[in-house]
Amino acid sequence: MTRRVVITGLGIISPVGHSPEQFFGNLLAGCSGIKRLQNDFVDQLSIRIGAPVEDFNPSDHFSKIQLTGIERFSQFALVAAEQAVQDAQLALDESEQQRAGVYMGSCLGGASTLEDGYVEIFKRDNPRIKPLSVLLSMNNAAASHLSIKYRLQGPNITYATACSSSAIAIGEAYRQIKHGYADVMLAGGSEAMLTLGAMKAWEALRTLAHEDPDDAAASCKPFSKNRSGLVLGEGAAVLVLESAERAIRRGAKIYGELAGYDCSSDSSHITKPDAAGQTRTILNALRDAQLRPQDIHYVNAHGTATLAGDIEETKAIKQVFGDHAHSIPVSSTKSMHGHLMGATGAVEFMAAVLALQHQAIPPTINLLQPDPECDLDYVPNQGRTGVHIDAAMSNSFAFGGSNAVLIAKRFVA
Repeated sequence: MTRRVVITGLGIISPVGHSPEQFFGNLLAGCSGIKRLQNDFVDQLSIRIGAPVEDFNPSDHFSKIQLTGIERFSQFALVAAEQAVQDAQLALDESEQQRAGVYMGSCLGGASTLEDGYVEIFKRDNPRIKPLSVLLSMNNAAASHLSIKYRLQGPNITYATACSSSAIAIGEAYRQIKHGYADVMLAGGSEAMLTLGAMKAWEALRTLAHEDPDDAAASCKPFSKNRSGLVLGEGAAVLVLESAERAIRRGAKIYGELAGYDCSSDSSHITKPDAAGQTRTILNALRDAQLRPQDIHYVNAHGTATLAGDIEETKAIKQVFGDHAHSIPVSSTKSMHGHLMGATGAVEFMAAVLALQHQAIPPTINLLQPDPECDLDYVPNQGRTGVHIDAAMSNSFAFGGSNAVLIAKRFVA
């Protein structure tokens, strides 16, 4: 049994927007959410830039009692999911709730709660920590809150595969519907790791971008000769997926069809990306979508702005698309919203879906000195409108060699 899967609802809380419309409008305009952080611990960092979610007041969405049991990353997920459910006008009766589930991605879950607990025990010698620390910090907290709020009684799984976590969550949710195990899924990712411990860990790994001396917002420079690394961000993105038959029957708005997905492992190195593994994943996703390489009109790249990563992804795109590689627009929106780790695949797939809907392509900003080894059309610095997009691809290539590719296309009944 195979069924077509469509996207009927979108919701997002990100460094560049608190709604899908604001998010995509700012991306298209080349607005950066990257800045010098104002956290109280920033003086303890060598690299002090990030992509925070600003103007987010939890008390606007949750009561004081609720907030005692809902961590920041779960707050993001709940607000993004509420947007998506309202956008889809999703209403499930009791029998439908039994065939609806939630798949989410997150790398660190409740990072703030974990760090607060460590501070109390190891720094302040306080044996008492928050009674709900486990429930606040566990990676599956966000998905569990969504399942409870919407009475989703089908599968409830959280994926932690580094940068590909939420792309895999969306892809596996798609398979649940495609093969008849569920009719509706909430799928996406959430992350809130702009904490002292997480940032110090990434700082130690020497993969974070140096702050641009002229403009902190320009610090992330994917595919540029002078790129220096990634910028950490936070936020959440959630999509409503459902069978095409169900969506048509209820007259739902359809953003597009989730037509192709694959995940695979490089099985070669825990941090070094591998063009061969990426190529294999893209080809398998195209095969799943029953599309040829030339049918893809936009690629939202993983594009982290690391020295090796951008080159290997460029090689993979060339290997897959051949002569078409230089004519297909490829952009890295991480140049604006930063790297949201466990949420980044969902955020970037949403950017691809909105590009499909608006027939417009967001740019790769800060691309002023192209790397000779990165010689594709990266849509430098200015977005494009009035383009033709029938199918868009989103790449997610993670530490651990965990690769995921998602393909959305126009829905034709």
